[in-house]
Amino acid sequence: MWTDRTQLLIGEDGLKKLQNSHVAVIGLGGVGGYACSLLARAGIGHFTIVDFDVVDETNTNRQIVADTQTVGKFKTEVMAEMISKINPNCKVEVLNLRLTAENLQNGKINLKNCDYVVDAIDSVKDKVELICHCKENIIPIVSAMGSGNRIEIPEFKVVDIYKTSNDGLAKVMRKNLRNRSIKNLDVVTTTQTPMQTDSNTVGSISYFPAMCGCVLAGFVIQRLLKHSEMKT
Repeated sequence: MWTDRTQLLIGEDGLKKLQNSHVAVIGLGGVGGYACSLLARAGIGHFTIVDFDVVDETNTNRQIVADTQTVGKFKTEVMAEMISKINPNCKVEVLNLRLTAENLQNGKINLKNCDYVVDAIDSVKDKVELICHCKENIIPIVSAMGSGNRIEIPEFKVVDIYKTSNDGLAKVMRKNLRNRSIKNLDVVTTTQTPMQTDSNTVGSISYFPAMCGCVLAGFVIQRLLKHSEMKT
């Protein structure tokens, strides 16, 4: 079985736990795409994947969904196909939608049956709405913070957002979440200093967003295997 090596580490009960888990991945770019792929390879049995965007040629340097054959295709549909090739028995709900407060409120995006939510959204406004929705509905969530304009060997960790430093996205998010009375949030962050470039476009390299996605996936797997210890 393709899950044999995983079962050696987590046992049959652990494998069944992952197979029976429902994870939502919101945003399938450089961070979210890798997180989703690794969660699938770990044996997650049910996904809801949400992204409104299509693959662009400029995504190819860092996004697992991007290559010469996928440009112009919805990222969700590319990822769903990837998951099916990893695990044909995995259930995947594909939502080609932008996560907004309206789409959460009208039920077009329904996360209430999810065991965990991975927030890999770029937009501050949408991230805030997703986080508040999950906190209000007691849905476990972990959020990716900044990984752009960095080139060193990546060093990521999971901390509460109010303990982050040297992360511009986290700084903006802290202010917004404090205004919405959000008291805590698990985030994947790095304290490595971003580079200054001559462009307003955020620079990226293949491995940095991918490593953030790795840490996100590892954290979710650990939490699912220790469900009774989870805090929201």
